[in-house]
Amino acid sequence: MGQKYLMKGNEAIAEAAIRAGCKHFFGYPITPQTEVAAYMAKQMPKIGGTYLQAESEVAAINMVLGAAAAGVRAMTSSSSPGISLKTEGISYIAGSDLPCVIINVMRGSPGLGGIQPSQADYWQATRALGHGDFQVIVFAPSSVQEIVDLLGKAFDLAEKYRMPAMMLADGMLGQMMEPVEFPETEPKMAEKPWAVTGHNNERPHNIINSLYLTPSDLEEIVVNRFKRYDEVKKNEVMYEAYQAEDAEFGVVAYGATARVVKSAVNQAREKGIKVGLLRPITVWPFPEKEVAAFGNQVKKLLCVEMSMGQMIDDVKLAVNGSCPVEFYGRTGGVVPSPAEVLKAIEEMAK
Repeated sequence: MGQKYLMKGNEAIAEAAIRAGCKHFFGYPITPQTEVAAYMAKQMPKIGGTYLQAESEVAAINMVLGAAAAGVRAMTSSSSPGISLKTEGISYIAGSDLPCVIINVMRGSPGLGGIQPSQADYWQATRALGHGDFQVIVFAPSSVQEIVDLLGKAFDLAEKYRMPAMMLADGMLGQMMEPVEFPETEPKMAEKPWAVTGHNNERPHNIINSLYLTPSDLEEIVVNRFKRYDEVKKNEVMYEAYQAEDAEFGVVAYGATARVVKSAVNQAREKGIKVGLLRPITVWPFPEKEVAAFGNQVKKLLCVEMSMGQMIDDVKLAVNGSCPVEFYGRTGGVVPSPAEVLKAIEEMAK
């Protein structure tokens, strides 16, 4: 066992990124993720890295584009309205086939909304994180330790598939404190023969670009990109099944909400209701096959979210009518309680 540290989620994000080999951070303050940038501001000078508070979120994401093009591990973080401002730059990064990591510590929305936890950016993260045909890998941790465990993987997979990766957290995970243990292994940096690092006449010029004026050329590039996305969907799905083996009823939840659901599942089990939880850890790629199998096993599914219902679309698509799918959600920054979720489970099981 290595040493454990009591850390706030946002600070653990920053420390895990540094230990994963990220030395270039570009951000802009917004609650409830500001501690990520504050921690980076203190630590980056100590490791010879770059911390830069940009003049805006738009500037920050384009600085990430430039750093990623040079082949270094680069990261930005923000919260819901700030991510919206970054979406054009994220599309350019995806269109340039560049790896980076983006942190979204979600807050109640739309508009300025509030600073309390939310999961209302699911559609944005998985469907429309910018214009055009592209996806990003989206991790949805449910604990501070899982943030640490997944952040290095986010950098690794972003480089493996040459695409952005997002950590979809929320105000609860960003602000809570938990004991965490960091990996002791050194990060393995992928070779980047495509990077714009200068060539000394030893190789042809590398060009990073997302503009192609010939439709047939652009179509070929996008189609090939989606072949890589198919590899991600085949190889990188992550999920957790909890009390699911003998379940007659099922709940699907992710992130911090899944913590609440686990308590409700335990209480329901004590009352004799055979219920289990399936928790997507990657929400893109979504665990379609696993949710489909769960839907075939149980009589009903309940989707629980801190939103008006967004992931439920993916759940319904996965089960494809094999069982009824019900919904319970709180929004605007309200966190559902175990008692509320237990009541919803009891209603489902009637």
